[in-house]
Amino acid sequence: MNASWALPLAGLAVAAALGSAASSLLAARWPRALTVLAFPMLGVSGIAAQAAGLIALASGARQTTLLPAGLPGLPWHVAIDPLAGAFLLMLGAVLLPVALYGPGYVRAFRNGRDSLATLGACTGLFVAGMLGVLLAADAFLFMLAWELMSLASYFLVCFQHDQPESRRAAFVYLLLAQVAGLLILMAFGVLATTGGFAFPAMRAAHPDATWAAIAFILALMGFGTKAGLVPLHVWLPEAHPAAPSHISALMSAVMLKVALYGFLRVVFDLLGPPQWGYGITLVVVGATTALLGAMLAVQQVDLKRLLAYSSIENLGTVFLALGLAEIFQAAGHPAMAALALLAALFQALSHALLKALLFLGAGAVQHGAHTRSLEQMGGLLRRMPRTGWMFLVGCLGMSAVPPLSGFVSEWLTFQAALQAWRLHDSLLRILVPLAAASLALTTALAAVVFVRAFGIGFLGRARSRQVRHAHEVGDGMLAGQAWLVASIAGVALFPVLVASLLGSAVLQLTGRVPGSPGWLWLTPLGPTTASYAPLLVLAVLLGVGLLGWVVLRPRRGAPVRRVDAWGCGYAPPTPDMQFSAMGFAQPQRRVFAPVYALREGFAGSAYEVVAGDRSWSWIYRPLGALMDRTADLARRLQAGHVRRYLAWSLLTLLLLLWIVS
Repeated sequence: MNASWALPLAGLAVAAALGSAASSLLAARWPRALTVLAFPMLGVSGIAAQAAGLIALASGARQTTLLPAGLPGLPWHVAIDPLAGAFLLMLGAVLLPVALYGPGYVRAFRNGRDSLATLGACTGLFVAGMLGVLLAADAFLFMLAWELMSLASYFLVCFQHDQPESRRAAFVYLLLAQVAGLLILMAFGVLATTGGFAFPAMRAAHPDATWAAIAFILALMGFGTKAGLVPLHVWLPEAHPAAPSHISALMSAVMLKVALYGFLRVVFDLLGPPQWGYGITLVVVGATTALLGAMLAVQQVDLKRLLAYSSIENLGTVFLALGLAEIFQAAGHPAMAALALLAALFQALSHALLKALLFLGAGAVQHGAHTRSLEQMGGLLRRMPRTGWMFLVGCLGMSAVPPLSGFVSEWLTFQAALQAWRLHDSLLRILVPLAAASLALTTALAAVVFVRAFGIGFLGRARSRQVRHAHEVGDGMLAGQAWLVASIAGVALFPVLVASLLGSAVLQLTGRVPGSPGWLWLTPLGPTTASYAPLLVLAVLLGVGLLGWVVLRPRRGAPVRRVDAWGCGYAPPTPDMQFSAMGFAQPQRRVFAPVYALREGFAGSAYEVVAGDRSWSWIYRPLGALMDRTADLARRLQAGHVRRYLAWSLLTLLLLLWIVS
C-alpha cells in the first residue's frame, strides 16, 4: 500500500473514535447502541490505527499537513512518522480486542441508560484524545488532545461514582493529571522560546544547555506522572481498580504508552543533542520505579491493583532502557543506543499486549466470580478454564518466560546493559551494571508476582461461596482475550519481523538500527555476540513435553488404582488450610519490610495484613497538610482589617520597585 495512505487512515481512526462517542449518546434511549454502533466503530478505529502505524513503520517517511482549524497564527499541524506509527500500532492492537470484549462486559452495568451513554461517549473521546496526541505536530494541538484524553479518562475512572473509593481515585487522578499537563505545557514553553509552537520549528532551534536541562526535567515530571514513575505514581493503583476493566486495559496498555510517546517526542526528537546526565537520571528513576513497583505488586490482594503496580514496574523498565539509550548516544555509541531504544519500544509493545490481556482476564474473573480479591479466589481454572488458560499466557509473558514476548524485551534490555564495558567513564561503567542487577531482581520479583496471582487465584480450592459458583464469560469477552493471545504469540515467535518494523522508529531517533539478518535468529549485536531463536526454543520445549508424556503416560492395559490420598492422620483439608495471598508473600514482606507501610490486625474473625505505599506518608500527606495550612493562612489574611491590606500592598509595591531597580 502507498505510504501516502498512512495519514488518511489515521484520520479515519480519529473519525471512527469520535463517531463511537457520538453514537453512544443514543444509548440513553436505545441501550443496544453500544453493541450495534459504538463498539464496532471502536473496532474500526483500532483496525485503521494499526494499518496507519504499519504503513508509517514500513515506509519510514514523515507526512505532515495543516488542518483548517486552530487559532489565528496557530493552525493545527498533523503529522505521522515512524515514531508515531509504532504507538499507533500499539493502540490499534489493543483497541480491537477491547471492542470485541466490551459489549459483553458492559451488560453488567445496566444500572441506568444514562450511565451507559456516558461510558460509551467518554470511551470514544478517550481514544480520540490518545490518537490526537500521537498525530499532533504542534504544541497547541498536542495539549488540546492531551487534556481531552485526561478529562475523558477522569469520567471513566469515576464511572461508578456511587462508590467512595471511585470518587477518591478519580480526584487523585484528575489532580495529578492537571499537574502533569501544566508541567508539559511549561516544557513546550521552554522549547518554543527558541523557535515556534510547531514541532519542526522546535526541532530546528535547540535551547542552550541550561534551558534544555529545565525542559528535560519538566518533561520527565510531566510525562512521568502520567506514565506512573516513582514518586508520581500514586494515582495509578487507585485509578485502575476503580475504572471498568476494559477501560483499565486501555489506560494501562495504551495511555501509559502515550505518555511514553510524549517523552520520546520531546526528549529524543525535539530537545536536541543527547546528554549523559539525562541518561543517568533516567536509569536511576527507571530502576527505582521498576524495583518499587515489583515490591508493591507482590503484596497486593486486589487483582487489578496488583496489575496496576505491575504496570509501574514495566514502565520503570522502559525508562531504564531509555536511559541506556541516552547514555550510549551521548558517549558516541549509536549502535548500542539503537539497541537500548529497540529494547524500550519492544518492551512497550509487549507490555501493551500482555497487560491488556491480563486486565481483560481480571474483568472476566470479576464478571464470572464477582470478586477481585485473591483471598476469596481459588480453583477458578476448573470453573473458568478458557479464561484461566489465557490468563496463564499473560502471567508467563509478564514473568519473562521464553518463548513469550516478555522474555524478548527483557533479553534485549539486558543485552544493552551488558555493553557497559564500551563506556569510558568509570561512573557509568559502575552505574549501568548496578542498574542491570536491579533489573534482574525486578524480573525475579515479577515472576513471584504472577506465580502468586495465578496460583492463588486459579489453582487450589475455592475460598468463597461466589467463587464456587463462578461461571465462564461469554464468547465476545473470550474472543477479545483470544485475539490478544494470538497477537502475543505472533510477536513472541517472530521477533525479528517486529524488530525490523520498530527499527524504523529507532532509525529516526538514533540514526542507527540493530541488524538481524534473516528471520529466524534475533542477533541485535551480531551472531557472534548474542542470538535468540524463539521457534527453536518452542520446538525444544514441545519436544521435552512430548518425551515426558511418552515416558510417563500409563501403559495400555496396566491396572490403575484410584484411592484417596493419605491424610497423615489429620482431618480432611479445607480451603482455609491453603496458602493465603498474603501468606504467600510473607518472605518478600520480611525482606523488604522498610519499603512497606504495614498495617496488620484482626478485622472481625480474620487476621489481615496490608502492605501500603510509603509515598503517601512520606510525600503526599505532608504536602496536603502544608497546603491546608497555607489555605488557612490565606483565609486569615483575606478576613483581615483594611489597614493590613494597605500594608501588604505597600510592601508588595516596594518589593517590585526594588526588583525593577
